[in-house]
Amino acid sequence: MTEDLRSLIRTSWNSRHVPPAAINAEVTGERQGLRQRLFQRILRALETGGGGTLDRERIRTILEESPETEELSDEAMSRIEQELVDEVEGLGPVARLLRDPTVSDILINGPQEVWIDRFGKLERTSVRFEDETHLRRILRRMVATQGRRLDEAVPWVDLRLPDGSRLNAVLSPVSLRGSVVSIRRARETVYRLDELVAFGTLNAEMAALLTAAVRERRNLVIAGGAGAGKTTLLNVLSRAIPAGQRIVTIEETAELRLDHPHVVSLEARPSNAEGSGGVDLRTLVRNALRMRADRIIVGEVRGAEAFEMLQAMHVGHDGSLTTIHANSPRDALRRLESLVMTGGELAAATLREVIATTIHLIAQMTRFPDGSRRITSLSEITFGGSEVRARDLFVYDASCGQFESTAAYGPFLATLEPSA
Repeated sequence: MTEDLRSLIRTSWNSRHVPPAAINAEVTGERQGLRQRLFQRILRALETGGGGTLDRERIRTILEESPETEELSDEAMSRIEQELVDEVEGLGPVARLLRDPTVSDILINGPQEVWIDRFGKLERTSVRFEDETHLRRILRRMVATQGRRLDEAVPWVDLRLPDGSRLNAVLSPVSLRGSVVSIRRARETVYRLDELVAFGTLNAEMAALLTAAVRERRNLVIAGGAGAGKTTLLNVLSRAIPAGQRIVTIEETAELRLDHPHVVSLEARPSNAEGSGGVDLRTLVRNALRMRADRIIVGEVRGAEAFEMLQAMHVGHDGSLTTIHANSPRDALRRLESLVMTGGELAAATLREVIATTIHLIAQMTRFPDGSRRITSLSEITFGGSEVRARDLFVYDASCGQFESTAAYGPFLATLEPSA
């Protein structure tokens, strides 16, 4: 990867500027008709030719032998060839979006409406599918390659594509506007903490505290909404885990890309059409306790697995990390408490004390309207008077665009103070 491309990808994290939306030139009716005829000719050639693989070389040969392509320029020929390859091997019209490193999300709202998230902002593209049948055909092929099913009987699916991207698809009648698809792109680069400081995601003192907390095995929860940067921050902080330690990651759909030499990744599996064969996050967390893990990282706690995660942190797997959907550190504590109660029977007072003595820090991530992401509060967890409290150490003041230190570190973090 060139340094120019790496720089472009870096700017997508906190850029305030959106480049021109020149993602995809609109396909004219004439060109679309030509592509459809050529695609059918390729399929017929494959059938009459005794089968075989339909790879790029064979597609090129068929195109060169077609009289309809004789008048096409080399550029037009190359474009048609790539579209047909995408139709056969990829996601058809949106395959080119997957090749664009500045696109983080692809949102398909039926065959005639495709949006992208680029540099933190949504923009509509001119990409189109021919019709609902075309969109479903490509979806079924992508899902089938992962051993999954998507039809009227099973009208939704959530899976990981071969490149690490996450695909969620919902069909009608669950979706009222045809097939709706969301693709969360797998990030090609893993940021460094100093890069996040340069982007303004946090300041140097906060970075030093987080690094020390991870290195010295403090338990950390990263909270925030969808797209706030929780997974990115988790990936970055994993760099502080010593190389000699074994990490076990647990995710519903694998998205973490830890920059560490010893990582074992576990991924949940949904039940099949008969309702069997499923493996949930709670089972994986329990199994991870028997895998000689120095650190356990749960990509996101959202159910009864929170009980096992908390138990693991409490009885020896210290220095573990997880993320949770919440709008503030206080909301994160309340949600964590409710999730833990669904997974185990603990008295409320006991549960709160366990949470307070197990979770040391909560980093609250927020995504702003301009697409930037920041840690808006970094809080230490304390306990007193039967109440769990989130004591802010740093907060982001949006009015002046500065991070402010609000309190001295408490007993759990005093030894981690950067100036010590």
